[in-house]
Amino acid sequence: MIIGIASGGVLGWALAVTVLCLVATLLAALWRLLVGPSLADRVVALDMVSVAMVTFLVLFRLVSGVSAYIYVAIALALVAFLATVAFAHYIERSRGDGG
Repeated sequence: MIIGIASGGVLGWALAVTVLCLVATLLAALWRLLVGPSLADRVVALDMVSVAMVTFLVLFRLVSGVSAYIYVAIALALVAFLATVAFAHYIERSRGDGG
């Protein structure tokens, strides 16, 4: 299933189901990123992809036991937040609403 699930039993099954849901989320967000009718839809989809990647890193930390993945997840979340704010500023300026 997932790279040799470290925990058996209920936790192992919960991790496996979570990864399957995460893959479905990534596919839906990538579809919206590619097909989205507006730029705002694409920005929200890109933010969703980044949230899903952060979640994947946290899950991978639970499976592998390597605590460095938490630091990578925090850094990715910070960069994704800044990118979302920058895209929102760009959308606002491109509409001509802002000064």
